[in-house]
Amino acid sequence: MTHDVIVAGVGMIAFTKPGANEPYPQMAAKATTAALADAGIAYDKVQQAYVGYVYGDSTAGQRALYEVGMTGIPVVNVNNNCSTGSSALYLARQAVASGAAECVLALGFEQMKPGALAAYFEDRPSPFDRFEQITDELVGNGEVPLALRYFGGAGLAHMQQYGTQLSTFASIRAKASRHAANNPLALFRTVVTEEEVLASPAVWPGVMTRLMACPPTCGAAAAIICSDEFARRHGLDRSVRIKAQAMTTDRAVTFEARDMREVVGFSMAQEAARQVYEAAGIGPQDLDVVELHDCFAHNELITYESLGLCPAGGAEKFVRDGDNSYGGKVVTNPSGGLLSKGHPLGATGLAQCTELVQQLRGKADKRQVEGARLALQHNLGLGGACVVTLYERV
Repeated sequence: MTHDVIVAGVGMIAFTKPGANEPYPQMAAKATTAALADAGIAYDKVQQAYVGYVYGDSTAGQRALYEVGMTGIPVVNVNNNCSTGSSALYLARQAVASGAAECVLALGFEQMKPGALAAYFEDRPSPFDRFEQITDELVGNGEVPLALRYFGGAGLAHMQQYGTQLSTFASIRAKASRHAANNPLALFRTVVTEEEVLASPAVWPGVMTRLMACPPTCGAAAAIICSDEFARRHGLDRSVRIKAQAMTTDRAVTFEARDMREVVGFSMAQEAARQVYEAAGIGPQDLDVVELHDCFAHNELITYESLGLCPAGGAEKFVRDGDNSYGGKVVTNPSGGLLSKGHPLGATGLAQCTELVQQLRGKADKRQVEGARLALQHNLGLGGACVVTLYERV
């Protein structure tokens, strides 16, 4: 038997630059407390917890939740790179849908260091060794940090095949800043123009400028996931449910296609979206709002195509026609996305969830997408995993 799954409460804290943050237990506790308050329940009603983070020692999830309460419930620590938060959400949804639990917490947090992402365990094989090898073969440019080569290389492949202009990626970043200006929880709220993005320092000349990349960020976000029956019994808000969800990982095409877009998960995202659309009986044309994984402006552009928001090769036109913002076909990243809101790896998926739940409740204030009924979330982690979640206003 499959139970309807409700998102009864969400909460997050304002994202900050590394060094300006509180320690992770305090950040996580504040996000959890906010989600519990939003749901209107006490922590002792939570039966399981799935806690995501990337940079931290084992059982940091327990340490974080001990700030909220010590009730003896199962706490499962989750690490799936940048898709960690939505992987925790995926597990929480499964627990409720299967009937294993009635009320579950999904929590994500990250206490990051300044600078580019780096490996911590250098005495063993890297989970990215095959990704690094194919990237070296396809784009070289070893002086550029690896994450920039991954996603910059994917954008470059789109530029080479379709003639996409660097200014189009700049337009995506400018759009993110306009959206974030209305989000009090975003890290960067200053509006920048397309021209300012192009004029920012080049991190890969002709391919990427600094403002086209998301910043390292600290923060936390959480969601209370429960069955419809539990929500009814406790008088909780039942207006938003998870209608469909899928997680995919890499297939052979990731390396065999010899295409940087595949290296960064194009087919993973495409397949996860296909499964979600099929399960829900909808198409991308039915979506009102999307929060997608814009770790780089380049990834936002290719994700438009992998999610079916526009046809293959149609992303530049999609951007230039304004179809990715208010007044267009589907509002993407009303929160400001990772580019402006920030990207604390373990928290990102649950921050996306928080934004979309508020949108479907009609409580997103100046960011509100009018009449939003169906909302899609896309969260990607290289190495790899992609989680796509469809929320519905009931």
